[in-house]
Amino acid sequence: MNRILIILLLMIAAGPAAGAKKKYPGPKTFVYRYYLRDKQGCGFSLDRPSHYLSAKAIERRKRQRLKVDSTDLPVSRRYTEQFRIANTEVLGTSRWNNTVVVRSRDSVLLRQLAQLPCVRDARMVWQSPDSIEKKEDVEWKVREQFQKWDSVKNDPYGMSRHQIEMLCGERLHEIGLRGEGMTIAVLDGGFLNVNRIPCLSEVQIAGVKDFVVPKNTPHAPRPSDDFFEGIDHGTKVLSVLAAQAPEVILGTAVEATYWLLRCEDPDTEQPIEEDYWTMAAEYADSVGVDIISSSLGYNEYDNGIGTYRLQDLDGNTALISRTASMLARKGIVHCNSAGNSGMNSWKKIGVPADARDILTVGAVNSEGKIAVFSSVGPSQDGRVKPDVVAQGSPTALVSGKGMLAHDMGTSFSTPLVAGLVACLWQGLRQKTALEIMDLVRRSATLYDDPDNIYGNGTPDFWNAYMIGQSK
Repeated sequence: MNRILIILLLMIAAGPAAGAKKKYPGPKTFVYRYYLRDKQGCGFSLDRPSHYLSAKAIERRKRQRLKVDSTDLPVSRRYTEQFRIANTEVLGTSRWNNTVVVRSRDSVLLRQLAQLPCVRDARMVWQSPDSIEKKEDVEWKVREQFQKWDSVKNDPYGMSRHQIEMLCGERLHEIGLRGEGMTIAVLDGGFLNVNRIPCLSEVQIAGVKDFVVPKNTPHAPRPSDDFFEGIDHGTKVLSVLAAQAPEVILGTAVEATYWLLRCEDPDTEQPIEEDYWTMAAEYADSVGVDIISSSLGYNEYDNGIGTYRLQDLDGNTALISRTASMLARKGIVHCNSAGNSGMNSWKKIGVPADARDILTVGAVNSEGKIAVFSSVGPSQDGRVKPDVVAQGSPTALVSGKGMLAHDMGTSFSTPLVAGLVACLWQGLRQKTALEIMDLVRRSATLYDDPDNIYGNGTPDFWNAYMIGQSK
């Protein structure tokens, strides 16, 4: 498997640890994604966006002089109703891609629905496996205090100083730019104990939402009280962004507001992950986020269903990459991890790291040298990837146990950049998403001579701020 949630040499697991195989819960089910021909009958028009977009989403577009377009229109109600028949369940839609995702135990019926006049294409994106590898659930006790050796006396940054100084982020902090007024969505696979870890207690969480469809209760919503159970990959990412433990660790954007969106199923790896991610990204747009930090990526799926080839890394072939490429046109800066495939046969970035108009982030060590696991570019159409690099070998962070850890992966170099993008944009609020990303690239060490290992190099956020002030 090649997923960005798997950290170098299995030191950090994004999904559950391997264990005895267990029968997958529930009856055999299938999910299909249907691409619709148009939006006739959606019941909305472009001249009245307030009927289907939030005030925050509209304000963000207006501030950046972006027009509402046909991708913003909801999926046609007339069409979606044709999928709401006996023995089917509509799991969700994507307005930007004009798709609908439908589940049923009857695979023949799902194939027949592909013949509807409103459907231009269809493909299976999920089927329940016969078994999964999963250990018994273990309750993780949260450590209330850090160890004495975790601290750096009289230094508010503690163990995180070097990873922030490498990006000149502390200089933005010194002038009061710590993300205030900015909203960041973290798209990830699990946020274990975020509600219990002391150094995350001050994080301004606007809300949480789970987009992963539960498999053990096919027709019931996932209960909200278990959102903070599961894996802790998202917990670690959030800690890089927002942890506050003086003399131990400080996040890059501690004054920002956060949405925590779960969109990765740790039990299986199938194309439906792209639909979950897409729905989460569109939701992030609807609640008015400014920045998305996502440490997810794909290229190989279970049983080979939907697995990508290198020629597919064009920013447009994969559903998830098409979605990511739209975010800047909605006024959102998207930071995505490059991937950890540098040491295996794939080596390249995955999807949506190949997307256009995003910041794909690779990883370097504390000396600024590329981490051997960091995925390389270019995209298949020749664009430089990654866009920038930051310290991910290792990154100081907090685990789901509430313990300071030093973990490796582009998953953790990405939130370093995403948080400082929030600080930069706070100080240059008049800039558009595209302009902010351009400033980040321009400030980087290799901007005049980029390559497909380091990209544009390590960004200097103070330099980006000064360039932005002068324009």
